[in-house]
Amino acid sequence: MSTHTQIIYQIVFSTKNREKCLLKAKRDELYKYINGILHNKNCTTIQINGVEDHLHILIHLHPSIALADLIKEIKISSHKFIKESFLFPDFKGWQDGYGAFTYSVDSLPGLIIYIQQQEKYHQVQEFEKEYLLMLQVFKVPYNEKYLYG
Repeated sequence: MSTHTQIIYQIVFSTKNREKCLLKAKRDELYKYINGILHNKNCTTIQINGVEDHLHILIHLHPSIALADLIKEIKISSHKFIKESFLFPDFKGWQDGYGAFTYSVDSLPGLIIYIQQQEKYHQVQEFEKEYLLMLQVFKVPYNEKYLYG
């Protein structure tokens, strides 16, 4: 029998200290680079978007890939790419942690729109409040001291 999975994650992480350094004009280059990492790990990119200080990455995770290892690869490789290409001159790095939330296939249409509309969404909602709401909705325990490091 073949392996069949439906492992859908929304991954969210911010720039170090939530610095607003991901300039809109160059973000698509970053998204393409991250998409390449995901493709090389046999993961399916569903949607990537973000704003000046954080990213949302919606994927189907390949069952042979450990989520923590994938996120580590995305952060290390993209950090190196950003620095070598001078993509975002003020970029100092990614936050240490991340959020990863699982979803059903039924929730994808609304979630895709939500991620696509990050610019619009963050005109009325700060990242900190958005992230706290995700943690609360998914009942993820957290210590505020370590939320955005």
